[in-house]
Order: sequence, then structure tokens, then C-alpha cells
Amino acid sequence: MKPRIIVCGLGRTGYKIFRLLRQQGAFVVGIHYQPIPGETASDVIVGDLQAAATLKAAGIEQAHTLVIAGSKDELNLSVMMQARVLNPQIRIINRFYNTNLGERLDRTLPDHLSMSVVGLAAPVFTFAAMGSRAIGQIKLFQQTWPIHEEYIDENHLWKGRKLNELWEDRSRMLIYYLPVEGEIDLVSAVISGQKLEVGDRLIVGTQPRNRPPKRSLIIKLLKVITSLRQFQQHGRSVVVGAVVLLAVILLATLTYTSAELKLSLIDALYFSVGMITGAGGNDKVVENAPNSIKLFTVIMMLVGAVVIGIWYAMLTDFVLGSRFKQFWDAARIPQRYHYIVCGLSGIGVKIVEQLHTSGHEVVAIETDSNNRFVNTTRGLGIPVIQGDASFRTILKSSNIHAAAAVLAVTSNDATNLEIALKAKSLAPSIPVIVHYADPDFAGIAQQLFDFEAVLSPAELAAPAFAAAALGGRILGNGITADSLWVAFATVITPLHAFCGQWVKDVAMSTDCVPLYVETNHQTLHGWDLLETNLSPGDILYMTMPATQLYQLWRNEGACERHA
Repeated sequence: MKPRIIVCGLGRTGYKIFRLLRQQGAFVVGIHYQPIPGETASDVIVGDLQAAATLKAAGIEQAHTLVIAGSKDELNLSVMMQARVLNPQIRIINRFYNTNLGERLDRTLPDHLSMSVVGLAAPVFTFAAMGSRAIGQIKLFQQTWPIHEEYIDENHLWKGRKLNELWEDRSRMLIYYLPVEGEIDLVSAVISGQKLEVGDRLIVGTQPRNRPPKRSLIIKLLKVITSLRQFQQHGRSVVVGAVVLLAVILLATLTYTSAELKLSLIDALYFSVGMITGAGGNDKVVENAPNSIKLFTVIMMLVGAVVIGIWYAMLTDFVLGSRFKQFWDAARIPQRYHYIVCGLSGIGVKIVEQLHTSGHEVVAIETDSNNRFVNTTRGLGIPVIQGDASFRTILKSSNIHAAAAVLAVTSNDATNLEIALKAKSLAPSIPVIVHYADPDFAGIAQQLFDFEAVLSPAELAAPAFAAAALGGRILGNGITADSLWVAFATVITPLHAFCGQWVKDVAMSTDCVPLYVETNHQTLHGWDLLETNLSPGDILYMTMPATQLYQLWRNEGACERHA
């Protein structure tokens, strides 16, 4: 019996999840606050998402899984609590922006899995910026691997190569295989030595390679020195104030030395500085001076108080305010081969962190100085340019002509397109990755403007939610020829359907693709993996069509997932 799944909140992401599940043949019901054109009343229940009556109308008491896909954490939390009261055994897939809260709930509540659209989509943006045309991601060997599709054409390097020649490479995982003719699973094709032909499609995961971070103090100092021209923009007022103050002191010093020939230049300077700063000085300088000098001294006291007050204020603002941070950020902008992230939104800061962790130099551009992610980014040692990235001057200040790629990931689609077009006009050859929230128009925008990638987080994250709804903790997922496949880890127990079987036999009988197995404190891959007999305690990492996942639910406890 197929599991009954409820998707609550049919926004951009939720409706995509709903359609994917229905496409895979799942018994799915949606809940939304308003009717959806083209959907019947039996398929989509309209009402208050967190109301008990709405959840009961959707069949919450008989459902196996509830996917909560709303965009507000507060509402999702309320729906989750109401659902657990009505059905304590229901499995919940919950969308949370606050990942810390989600992780806490996962540890506290049984059968609760929190997922983040931002967390799922950000790696694909990052991979796209680094030149990988990723269609998804998969977590293997404690790393996030990009997944891409290899379409075998006449000029492809793998045309005519046997699949078994590609199977052994540990830095590459063969995940799924769709031959142009006939039907054969990947493992059978590998064992039989089948060759790749024109029209075949192969889904491949590639191990990411992190660059060692550049931490040389000399490089950092050279970067600051070569970027000192930025000081003119951020510290001009402080310099002008200092020049005016020095001019006032010099005027007073020269006046006293010319009026009193016996007065040395040092004494006159000492008195002038003390008088203007209010610190006091040698009052004997003006005690016996003419009235004109005394009047001049009074004027200098008033003028000096104003000048030094203004200068102190500007200096304080520069050092303690945002101007010094802006100058310091501008002085540390990389000269070349860096990534420019425009917009410190939730997905923007994730991209920044991932690029930084991979050893790449990053520059962030953000209009809002009060954005909560600005300090987070600066805390990583990443410069932040405060300004509108759609302005040419701001993009030029980020050294766009020598950058590796530009990512326009603000929360506004129109702004992202404007930034991308400006970036292309300034540097036509630079790769541009664009965030576009509406999944239906992301592909159109990419085709129309010919950007390197126009990605929709809803489009990228929905398959992961759908896969998780169909079974277990998912390590990766993808869509090939409208078929959803998932990657997961299963712990072999004595009652497991795979216990006591050879991995190659399991793969050929279930159309799954084994990736590697953890057994006896070692990891087996390649040909050793296929010749492994599965024993209790082994952990098998594998991919399989999502439509077959529900079959693993037949025996409760027979298939435990490990993430």
C-alpha cells in the first residue's frame, strides 16, 4: 500500500513538491489557504493551514507523512504541533528557515525531519559559480558533491567507452544510467561491459576539491597597499578636517613668532596647540602682548574649538562608525579570480560561506548596512561593499573585470536581472549566476538573456522534499527524464530485505545503484563493493527510483536510514 502524503502550504515550493509526488504516483493531498486553478476540491483542501478541521479534512489521522512547506517558521511550527496532536505517529517533513530550531526539533521529536530550501539550493548556486553545471547535490564521504548529467553526443570524450572503465574511479560516482535504446540497470551495464552510445545519459557525482586558503600576511599587506586609493572615498572628510586644523595651528604659530621676535618657534607652536585644543599652554605669551594679539588669540580659541570639535567628530565616526569598516573592506578587495556575491540574503550568506570554506576569495555587496548577515560575513574576513550592486560604480569597485564569477542573489528577481545585465555589460565574458524565485520563469530568463545559470531555489529544493516524503533521510536526489531518483544510506539489520545478499545481486534486482558500503570500519567502493555480501551492521549508500522507496516501508524497522 502506498503511503498517504499531505503537503501543507502550496506556495512556489509546496506546489512543486505536490506535483512531483503526484507525478511519481504517490497518494498525495494538498492543503492551501485559497483554491488553486486546475486542482479539484478532493486534491487540494482549502482552509486555515493550522486548523484541526482543515487537517482532518485532508485525512491527517490516516496519513503516513506530512510535508509542511510554508514560508513562515511560526506557521510551520503551529501546523506541526497541531498535526502531532491529531496523529502522534505521523512522519513530518518540516521546512524551516531557522536551521538551529529545526535541528533542535529533529533531536527532540521522533520522525521529524527539518529541511531548508536555502540550505538545499545554495550548494547548486556555488557549484554553478565554480563552473559545474550541477543539477543537484549528494552527501558522500562527509562532503557535498555536485551532480551533473553527461549527455553522450558525437563529440563527447566518453563516446564508445565501456562503463566498467568509469566505475572504478573513486573521485567520480556513477549515479544513474539511461541508455538511448533498451532498458538496463547501471550495474548490469557495468558488469556486461556495455559501451556508451550517442544519446545515452549518465548522471555523475564529482568529488569537490577545496583550494587551500591564502593566509600569507605579505599578500594581505600588499592588497591593502595597492588598494589605498579607496581611502579617498572613505576618509576624505577626515583628511580635509586634519588639513584645516593644521592650517589654523600654523597660522597661529606664525602670528605669535612674528609679533614677538624673542619667542621661539617651538614655544609658539606649543602655545598654539594648547590654546586651540583647550589643553592650556604658556599664558605668558600673550600677557604683555598688544591688544591686537590678544584679540587674535580670542578668535583662534573660538575658531580652534569649532575646527577641532568637527574633526574629532569625523575621526570618531570614521574609526568607530561604519566608514572605517567600509574603508577596510574596500582595501581588502581581491584583485583577481574572486567571486562577487550581490545580496546577503539567506541564500547569499550560505553561498559566501561555502565559497570561503572551499578556499576561494569572495566579495559581498549589500545595500542594507543593518542586514544581520553583514557582521557574519565580515567575521569570516570577507570584505563587504555597502551599496547597490545594480550601479556600475559599485560593480567596478569590486574589481569585476578580473573576477571569476558574479552571483546576483538578492531577494528581488527584477533587481537580480538588472545586476546580471549590468555585470555582463561591464565584463561580457564573466560567468553570471542569477537567483530567480519563480521556477516557471527561471528557465525562460536563462534562455532569453543567455546567462550561465538562472536558478530557482524552489525548483532545486522541491525534489529533496518529495524524496524525503517518500522515504527516509535523503542524502541526495535528482530528476532524470521526469523520473525522481534519491540517494540514501540504509543500515542492514537482520530483518532487512538486503541482508545476506551480494551487492551486485541487490542492484540488478531492484534497479538501485550502490555507491559504497561501510563495513568493519572500512569503506568499499568500485568492484570490491559489487562483490560484498551484506551483513547486519553494514551501511549501504545507494540510489534508486523514488517510486520504489515505499516498498521498503513494508516491514517496520527493516530499513533504517542513516544520515
